[in-house]
Amino acid sequence: MTSSASPVGIQQSSMFCFQCQESAGGTGCTIKGVCGKPHDVANLQDLLIYVLKGISFLSIDARLPEVLEKRISVFIMDSLFATITNANFDRDVFISKIREALALRADVRSHWDERHSGDDAALPDAAVWLADDEASFDAKAKQVGVLATNDPDIRSLRELLTYGLKGMAAYTYHAFHLNHSDAAIDLFMRRALAATLDDALTADDLVALVMETGKFGVEAMSLLDRANTGTYGHPEVTRVNIGVRDRPGILISGHDLKDLEELLRQTEGTGVDVYTHSEMLPAHYYPAFKKYEHFVGNYGNAWWQQTTEFAAFNGPVLMTTNCIVPPKSSYMDRIYTTGNTGYPGVRHIPEGPEGQPKDFSGIIARAKRCSPPTELENGEIVGGFAHHTVTGIADQVVDAVKAGAIKRFFVMAGCDGRMKSRNYYTEFAQELPGDTVILTAGCAKYKYNKLELGEIGGIPRVLDAGQCNDSYSLAVIALKLKEILGLEDINELPISYNIAWYEQKAVIVLLALLYLGVKNIHLGPTLPAFLSPNVANILVEKFGIGGITNVEDDMKMFLGA
Repeated sequence: MTSSASPVGIQQSSMFCFQCQESAGGTGCTIKGVCGKPHDVANLQDLLIYVLKGISFLSIDARLPEVLEKRISVFIMDSLFATITNANFDRDVFISKIREALALRADVRSHWDERHSGDDAALPDAAVWLADDEASFDAKAKQVGVLATNDPDIRSLRELLTYGLKGMAAYTYHAFHLNHSDAAIDLFMRRALAATLDDALTADDLVALVMETGKFGVEAMSLLDRANTGTYGHPEVTRVNIGVRDRPGILISGHDLKDLEELLRQTEGTGVDVYTHSEMLPAHYYPAFKKYEHFVGNYGNAWWQQTTEFAAFNGPVLMTTNCIVPPKSSYMDRIYTTGNTGYPGVRHIPEGPEGQPKDFSGIIARAKRCSPPTELENGEIVGGFAHHTVTGIADQVVDAVKAGAIKRFFVMAGCDGRMKSRNYYTEFAQELPGDTVILTAGCAKYKYNKLELGEIGGIPRVLDAGQCNDSYSLAVIALKLKEILGLEDINELPISYNIAWYEQKAVIVLLALLYLGVKNIHLGPTLPAFLSPNVANILVEKFGIGGITNVEDDMKMFLGA
């Protein structure tokens, strides 16, 4: 692979970020994030990750007490999740996290010194750089971002690895808050972060590490699946109301089921209803939440429509994780954040003291002063087809396949987004033949989950497995069908993959599928900007990764017509 420096114009930009699908110009945001992230916050996120790499490097070759090991794992997981697209826009949060990271690194360094000479020359800069004032943070942040790696292919692979780790951290974060963790996953995340500091690693070395990331991605998804189902039961086929009632409500968005559980408990008997938005829709499928009569239904659509839908809701909104966009003045005083989500000027609900539940009394009191939601639509949508449900009807599904009633499955999981080009997925779903079934998870479903696509022998043609966090179900379903049909290779299944991506959780889902041996996955609406031409070619040649074109041509390609 050849080495070339980045364009001078980009090197001198205020920031550089190309981790999401909407990166400016399809190359990268250089002044302000398309997501709304200010350049200084983007740079501070880069600096935080840089210090995480230093912590990781030191921790791998040091004998650490168990309590410190745990602190490191939780802090790295929490910090990586905070840097995911549309998670946290608050400069003060990242200043605080960088200070905390430097203090944690000092603790780790003291143990590293016990086994080594303590010579700074033997350590990478990420393990020794030190400052305390914000001006120094800002100056250093401009030096350690994405473009600090000159070779475009090494840069591409390092970022692909880092974004996979960010997605993995999102899974382990939710599992951790449900008392599930895995030390092997935590250790891998540190080893992988440290590897991005090693200039001796070749492109082939990094490709191997990226594939290993997919392996641990599968394990992280399995961990979260066990945490969710062990806590709230297996999702069930459920008809979810999309209308409203005449009582004030709280709208909960994001992905955190623990936050939803605590909110439902605290709102019970208050006269306040709770509605889900976007990726929280699948919460309705879990048995544990069905006992709450004030858990009314789902309001609105995917995350990017929140600026109009939050205004129409009239009541307060709780953002539990990533997918917040800069709030409009029409609801700025009604939006609250919690967990890793944050936005300047927005009320933040902190963790409860010493493991106690969060205090949602403020948002509940605010809801009581608000009008009921303005109705956007009415009716019901059906979901709850996670792996436990689908494997329970596997014989029925297989019989339909053998009889020719179902000719092909299409995995159309992933993310929705603002680009008009994403209407492709609505049109694609509409044009699919009546003998096909869509397997979905994530907010990409909002492009087609309200279409009247019918059923095949009682099996809905759209099987919604849940959140992007539930993408593991789609892999389990595929593996189960492979087993029942007696196939040697997962790619022999009548399944095509036409996946929409947006942010870093979609990256780890992709790497997990590649690790499981799935080939010929198509990504859209555009391929990631962080894939250099050479790295993209590796994925094409080794795994058959492709993009999308238009519905008519892609339909012929997938169906062989």
